[in-house]
Amino acid sequence: MSEITSVVFDVGKVLVQWNLRHLFAKLIDDRNELDWFLANVVTPEWHFQHDAGRPLAEMLSELKAEYPAYAALIDAYATRFNETIPGPVPGSFEIVEELAAHGVPLFAITNFGAEFWAAFRPTQPIFDHFTDIIVSGVEKLVKPDPAIYQLALSRFGLAEGEAIFIDDNLANVEAARANGFHSHHFTDAGSLRSELAILGLL
Repeated sequence: MSEITSVVFDVGKVLVQWNLRHLFAKLIDDRNELDWFLANVVTPEWHFQHDAGRPLAEMLSELKAEYPAYAALIDAYATRFNETIPGPVPGSFEIVEELAAHGVPLFAITNFGAEFWAAFRPTQPIFDHFTDIIVSGVEKLVKPDPAIYQLALSRFGLAEGEAIFIDDNLANVEAARANGFHSHHFTDAGSLRSELAILGLL
């Protein structure tokens, strides 16, 4: 195995917490209605269309036509999306800071809508440590498509085997492993810290 010199992070559920429920639990008091809404209206699967590059305006108008009684809540998805991200994953920002202090090159590949990323990125100075970040909604490529990993190697200037990729989604981890990355299935910061220490990066 080549020496690992660089670290490539996923963003959601690795660096920052993310769940649509964080927002909509503030807006829907009835637990049963909340569960139904998240299972049928603003679902992770529907949200993923924006990660893949579909414009928000198209998605919103289509969904509001299907569920007119929920139009205000559907609009809140767009205007208050940052509230679905309540804060960092415990321990992860500290790892980023330590890696940066050691001079380890940092990158990210994230499934994230382009419009939401434009509003979220300025709120998070932690990303100032990153040399480059590939955003699925900008590139219109999503993990685990092999093409997004090949784009990352090329754009980040990495040779195969030179970087460790970290993601909470096992399919994304396996795709990265098949496309030029050492990879780590993220469950918690402690386990990640241990592996990075074994690799000599921390």
